[in-house]
Amino acid sequence: MDQNKQNEIEAAVFRRLLAHLDNRKDVQNIDLMILAGFCRNCLSKWYKAEAEKRGEEIDYEAARELVYGEPYDSWKEKHQAKATAEQLAAFEAAQNK
Repeated sequence: MDQNKQNEIEAAVFRRLLAHLDNRKDVQNIDLMILAGFCRNCLSKWYKAEAEKRGEEIDYEAARELVYGEPYDSWKEKHQAKATAEQLAAFEAAQNK
């Protein structure tokens, strides 16, 4: 496979991941962090870092909007529930692994 085709496939997979996360707004970031060690905010930070490595300027909030599909504050207000004591404990335990 040539590099251009691989890049196209990887970009399509990333778009598919974002669409999947958009369709699963019920999955909270804390749950993603507990289970997978990353969340939507991590994807935003990775996007920003990779853009900067390639000489592109993007601020964190703009990267978040790309990942969340809308401004983060708006998404958070509509979809983010307050973390439960159980989630916080599981998150803490996952951080100490």
